[in-house]
Amino acid sequence: MKKYLSPSLSCTIFTLLITTWLFSCDTLRKTPERSSSYRSSRAPASRNTASRGRTSPARKPVAKAPTRKPTPARTTTPTYSRPGDANTGNVPEVVQIARTYTGTPYRSGGNDKQGIDCSGLICQVYSEMGVKVPRISWQQSEFGQEVGSVAEIKPGDWLFFVPEAGKEGYVSHAGIVTDVRSREEIIFIHASTSKGVREDNLFSTYFKGRFVKAMRPF
Repeated sequence: MKKYLSPSLSCTIFTLLITTWLFSCDTLRKTPERSSSYRSSRAPASRNTASRGRTSPARKPVAKAPTRKPTPARTTTPTYSRPGDANTGNVPEVVQIARTYTGTPYRSGGNDKQGIDCSGLICQVYSEMGVKVPRISWQQSEFGQEVGSVAEIKPGDWLFFVPEAGKEGYVSHAGIVTDVRSREEIIFIHASTSKGVREDNLFSTYFKGRFVKAMRPF
């Protein structure tokens, strides 16, 4: 005799089978997606890490140097007075002004009666006359025209000296001739490092051996 399942039991079994089948399909369908999603979310990080290992650090932009305007060409003595701006008639005035500095103490780099050095004395005397001459002694030693011999030296000429007697060297001292009394008595005014502004004889033992040249500025 054949046995038949009751309608309620058959329905329950059918429902379980359907549910099991649907669950299995959903699992098979979702698992690859999660796996794919996992790989896609991790892969870019791996690529970026490798990329960072190969790529040089970013460099900051370098600012361009500012464009400089061309510097005008310089001449040797762009603002100095030249021969013709003063004449021999002004020599007494040169001497007179220079002597007003007598007794002024020596001061390296000084330019007034509070203190002055040898080249500063020359520069300041002519400045008071409205004539501009070089400030540094070696530049002064190249200004104007060189006097050919000691016998030709006149008041107003500039005298130049080196540090050591009888030896060649750089110009380290200068003065202005104030009076020519004889062939062996040429008086000049200068700023002595030890005694300040005073007048001495070119032919004195100290200065005769150190004298190197005379210049006539105008």
